[in-house]
Amino acid sequence: MGQPGAPEANPEAGAAIVRSTAPITLAGGGTVSETALSEALALAPRLVAADGGGDSVLELGRMPEAVIGDMDSLSAAAAARLEGRLHRVAEQETTDFDKALRAIDAPLVIAVGMTGGRFDHELAAMNVLVRRAAHPCLLLGGEDVTFLAPPRLALPLAAGVRVSLFPMREITGRSQGLRWPIDGLTLAPDGRIGTSNEATGPVRLEVAKPGLLVILPRAELALAVAALLDAAPWR
Repeated sequence: MGQPGAPEANPEAGAAIVRSTAPITLAGGGTVSETALSEALALAPRLVAADGGGDSVLELGRMPEAVIGDMDSLSAAAAARLEGRLHRVAEQETTDFDKALRAIDAPLVIAVGMTGGRFDHELAAMNVLVRRAAHPCLLLGGEDVTFLAPPRLALPLAAGVRVSLFPMREITGRSQGLRWPIDGLTLAPDGRIGTSNEATGPVRLEVAKPGLLVILPRAELALAVAALLDAAPWR
């Protein structure tokens, strides 16, 4: 049951709950470390939480400007502190990450607390990246950053940096700067994948449709954010 007093919202109706011309940090209900949150906020200073993520950021001394979700995970104590910032999305067909992401109108969302816990939650988060392709988002994890490849992407990586590509659907594309190019290949979740590839220098990717996840070392967070902000998103 949602927290009492939280207004109901319907992101599918087209009215965003949070709008920004700059990237936004979105905190989920998983493990959110002070380091990860600080790294995200340095690049995306406005903070929003997805349901139980409100508890996570309050515990770290941060106050989100909005909490979005069905409010079945947020504690009563946190709800009381966040009165006036709660936006309840009552439907039960999607995750709180999905609800929050589609309610944010921003050039990029950096999501923390979405990985590193239950594996089914991680899979669900990756599903959302593809399902909401028009809402660019990067997952910041303990070891990696993960995001959906836009139609064209330029990554000014150094030689030797790990570049993993994982298809969430059957997909083709072209690449430059990879040790093992993807040109002429068909990638699929039940077939050939592209994990543990490697940059030979700056990397360029082109894909015809949304469905290819790019996974880079966490140290490349700032580079990945800049590249995604420079890229045209899916429409």
